[in-house]
Parts: sequence; structure tokens; C-alpha cells
Amino acid sequence: MNQTDLLKILEAVESGKLSPGAALERLRHLPFEDLGFAKVDHHRALRQGFAEVVFAKGKTPQQVAEIVRAMLQKKDSRHNILVTRASPEVFSAVKKTNGKTARAARFHPLSGVITIERSRETSGKGVILVVSAGTSDIPVAEEAFLTAHMMGNRVDQLYDVGVAGIHRLLEHRESKLAQARVIICVAGMEGALPSVVGGLVAAPVIAVPTSVGYGASFGGIAALLGMLNSCASNVAVVNIDNGFGAACVASCINRQ
Repeated sequence: MNQTDLLKILEAVESGKLSPGAALERLRHLPFEDLGFAKVDHHRALRQGFAEVVFAKGKTPQQVAEIVRAMLQKKDSRHNILVTRASPEVFSAVKKTNGKTARAARFHPLSGVITIERSRETSGKGVILVVSAGTSDIPVAEEAFLTAHMMGNRVDQLYDVGVAGIHRLLEHRESKLAQARVIICVAGMEGALPSVVGGLVAAPVIAVPTSVGYGASFGGIAALLGMLNSCASNVAVVNIDNGFGAACVASCINRQ
């Protein structure tokens, strides 16, 4: 439920179209609904502008499905539903448990994201551009892309433009880089790309280190440290492989 949904309920009570008792029933699960194994935060969209996102890793398929069902059953809420780090088994449980209400559910196997798109409203002011250094970084980049899209942003992508072939990036300097309001830059190995991108644009660059690389990359630590030490002053860094977190921050910036 967001501010618009809540306002509609209050206006319906004021006009007499909805009884106070019926309104109370609709608001009964604010701010959260206790499922025993999870407390679903129905109030989050009202506080933060986007509904709670389900992190599937570590949860059973049925637990994820029940959380999604609790979200879908809120009649006064039409927000998009996003599940990250999911498997085909989780997707199957979501579809089976929720039947017709989950008919719009899609599984994106490259990123492990499940989306149920119920609103195409755009709240972002500009374009969020998702850039990946290599093809191996695309799964994390796609998590960022889908998250930003589901949060109501216009999103574009530019993949496989790492520093080993910098001409691939420079070709899009005016057409994409300069047009973006926020840039998410995803890179593994030594993590050099965000510094290069940051030096080319005025927009904020959110760097995402990935765990892609050989032994001395230490599962993304090398890229993380390189990005944290960037000499480009418009670069900020999120955790390793955290495309979701980067998209959340980018969305907050893009709404301002």
C-alpha cells in the first residue's frame, strides 16, 4: 500500500462509499502481517516508496510463495512484486500457490529474479543506465536492471564495455552515458570500469563489484577495494554482487 492507496480509502470513508468497519478491515495488516516464519511489511511502500522485496535465498520455495500470496491478497495495493535470488523451484511454488493471481509472474533465469508487474507507473525523473564491464557480469547487471524497472524507472543498458576494449564504451559516450541521470556500473576482475565512467559523466555512478575473476580477485574483494579507492569523486559503492541494492539507491536518486 502506498500513499495514493491510503488516500483513496480515507476518501471513500469520507464520502460514505466505505464504512469505517470495512476500512478497518482493509487496514488491518498495517504495518505488517505475521505469517509465523515471516512478518510481511505491507507498510514499506508508504514509508519508502516501494514495497518489500523478497530475498529468496535461504528460504524454502513454499515460504517465498506464502509471502508473495500475502502481498497479492492486499486488495487495495497494486504495487509490483519482486523476488530476488530465486530458483526455478521457487518460481514453480509461487505460480502453484497463487494460481490466477500470479499469472503475470515471470522468471528471469539469468539473474534469478521473479517479477509480477502490476503497475507501469513511472516515478523516476530520468533514465537509469546499467553498464556492465563483461558478459560474465550481466547476471548482476540484470538484477539491477529489473529492480530499477520494477521500481518505476526508465532503464537502459550497455553491456560488455570493459576497459580491455575501452573503445566499446567511448562509442556510447554521447548517446547513452551523457543522457543518464544515474549510472549503475557493474564490474568484476580489478573493478576499473566505474572510475573510467565516473570521469566521463556528471551523473552519480553507483559501482557494483562482482565476484567474477581469477584467484587473486578473492571473490570480488579486489574489485570492491578498487572501487572504494576510486579517484572519480562521483562514484559510490555497494556490496559485492548487490545489483538489487544499487538499483534501490539509483531509484531513490532518480525520484528526487
